[in-house]
Amino acid sequence: MPRPILPPLGDRFRLNPVAARLAPLFGFALLIVSCALASFAFACATPFAACAVVAAAMLPLRPALLVVTGAWLVNQGIGFGALHYPIDPSTIAWGFVIGAAALLSTAAASTVLRRLPRGRTPLMLAIAFVAAYAVYEFALLAATPVLGGEGAFTAAIVTRIGLTSAIWLAGLVAVCEIVRLADPFGRAMRNA
Repeated sequence: MPRPILPPLGDRFRLNPVAARLAPLFGFALLIVSCALASFAFACATPFAACAVVAAAMLPLRPALLVVTGAWLVNQGIGFGALHYPIDPSTIAWGFVIGAAALLSTAAASTVLRRLPRGRTPLMLAIAFVAAYAVYEFALLAATPVLGGEGAFTAAIVTRIGLTSAIWLAGLVAVCEIVRLADPFGRAMRNA
């Protein structure tokens, strides 16, 4: 019997690429790998809003926050270790602000997904993404009076990073759907 593309409405708009017991580990691995790729490709423009939406759509809030924290730690490790970010108070402070913004955007995505009507559609994920990205950017902007960097918040830069993050979100959702359909962990047999 063919498997439906979308999970039942009872799952709301959650991504279910693997069995629930494997979801935190899968989410962690997915976001770590994607954050590592993004960190090397974009340095400080890692798509944390996209990661936040995927984590919030896949996991309850607490595990989602832990997964995003792990992704942020990988990003910072790559930044300071491999990309040689300067080790100075401003750069370190920005690292923590980025981490806080990523966690706030995860909470925002989780809240939005919980409050939306039942059904899992790309529109629901898009709404959660807009909320997560707005919270992420406002959290970063709030730090500029203390840490500087207002020039990074032009409409062109914010739009470019937002579009890049939206593309990452689409890619992460696609990976989740491919894994769910491929069922590499035998989920369909156990749930049948």
